[in-house]
Amino acid sequence: MQHWGDCISYRRFGYQTSALGGMRSEFTRDYDRIIFLSAFRRLQNKTQVFPLPGNVFVHNRLTHSLEVASVGRSLGSLIGHELAVMYGDTLTEYQKSFYKYELSGVIASACLAHDVGNPAFGHSGEKAISHYFKTNAALPLNQSHLRQHFSNDEWEDLTNFEGNANALRLLTRQFKGKLEGGQRLMFVTLASILKYPCASSEMDKNVIHKKKFGYFLSDQTAYNDIIAEFGLSHEDGSAYRHPFVYLVEAADDICYRIIDMEDAHRIGILSREAIEATFLMLIGEMSDNTDRTKEVLTKITDNNEAISYLRAKCINGLVNKAAETFFKNCQEIICGRFNSTLMDEVEKQCPYLKKINDISIQKIYNHPSVIEVEMAGYNVMSEILSVFVTAVLNENRTPLQKKCLHLIPDQYNLAKDDTSPYEKTMGVLDFVSGMTDGYATELYRKMKGIDIPSHK
Repeated sequence: MQHWGDCISYRRFGYQTSALGGMRSEFTRDYDRIIFLSAFRRLQNKTQVFPLPGNVFVHNRLTHSLEVASVGRSLGSLIGHELAVMYGDTLTEYQKSFYKYELSGVIASACLAHDVGNPAFGHSGEKAISHYFKTNAALPLNQSHLRQHFSNDEWEDLTNFEGNANALRLLTRQFKGKLEGGQRLMFVTLASILKYPCASSEMDKNVIHKKKFGYFLSDQTAYNDIIAEFGLSHEDGSAYRHPFVYLVEAADDICYRIIDMEDAHRIGILSREAIEATFLMLIGEMSDNTDRTKEVLTKITDNNEAISYLRAKCINGLVNKAAETFFKNCQEIICGRFNSTLMDEVEKQCPYLKKINDISIQKIYNHPSVIEVEMAGYNVMSEILSVFVTAVLNENRTPLQKKCLHLIPDQYNLAKDDTSPYEKTMGVLDFVSGMTDGYATELYRKMKGIDIPSHK
């Protein structure tokens, strides 16, 4: 990719023709489709960081995604208008119109969808799924062991379960009884969430866009179609990120770095004084004058309001810094040679952004309540997977395993289909990863006999 016009596609995944016209733009339709997606609604009962919900509000995956979309829209608008000015002479009227009026919506849509593939219990849910397969590799199954039912590449998928890859799967896959093309989003929206354009077997911790993976083997055709649509391949065959990915990633990074601190204040982990001092230092690194901000703070006696005010100032400053960094590196970005993230580069100019990250690791992500959620996630996910994976794969099912299959929705239940153990297992993961914290916990308690189901 060499030209900013190449970043745009007017085609919709799952359709054969270009999508143009109508009262709503096709890019706006994507936002609406995601809003009404059941997997998006379920994010309201999936952990972001802190346990859900107490009598004090903290963010869940849904509120986080909505806020990321808001920040992403601002970032897309800022960058889109500037790109239209900088490269207007080389863009068609359609392309200039896209950057002026549509890019902000594309980024907002991708931000909305970026977490739809994440399982229950935050990132510990991903780890718990991976942990199950790693620790049960030698589980006896069909005169062999669990591990022996999968190829090396398939096993990499299962033992490194990745929410980013699962998001692409959920948005593009034709599940049983569903329409072809999944949610039929625009190619450019899908490309904007493809944060790690590689397979699980190609991961490389030294390359920023390969430290995780972006698609499961069973979804390789959809992945290949997206890469081909924009020509996102180097001469050696390796793929690189679509430029819009950096904007979605930056919006996500800005939100969790700042808003996790706000949540920590809400539940009493960090004091107003501690956060105020830290945020003011960050604002000072992004602006020559913080006197006005300090003056306003003296008038705010409500502690939550004070932190909200500082949060807004920090996010606004970071959006502007991210945009500056994008333009500074735009040629490297469009050619696929930018081996960094926008916020990592901003951090070099604003060391207090790293200070905030260090505080989050020490005080937030290792807080007892967060660790308790992680431990619960491991136990709940492992128990659920142990029941359904063996029930689906066992060639000589016990009467109880046959009963268990009735609990898997038809669209995910591939036990009787003529397909591979890998595909059958991925069907189980589609079911399990879609569970909310509450549903997974309730199912676990019933399977363990802690709660006895009652007739309703």
